[in-house]
Amino acid sequence: MSGTGSVRLDKWLWAARFYKTRSLATAAISAGEVRVARERVKPARDVKPGDELQVRRGDDVMDVVVRELSSVRGAAPVAQRLYEETDESRQRRARAAERRALARDPALEIR
Repeated sequence: MSGTGSVRLDKWLWAARFYKTRSLATAAISAGEVRVARERVKPARDVKPGDELQVRRGDDVMDVVVRELSSVRGAAPVAQRLYEETDESRQRRARAAERRALARDPALEIR
């Protein structure tokens, strides 16, 4: 399903390849790691084009805008068309990755 209307948040996150399974998406939503318009929501919440999502995966937080709907998981290039990450979010994640690279713990490196 693509286009207008609405899709359950957990299905959309799975279709957009943020999580490997729908149950992982549901658990993340229930844990408050996914927000719609900065508010905690339930997995059955419908999303529609234009909705702003905040998705936390590990140390990374992505701010994305829903562009298209799908309840079917497809190829990665198709999934990437379902959303658009904000410029601010992209820059914030790049700075965080740079900080992590500079602050690596030598004890964790295996030789």
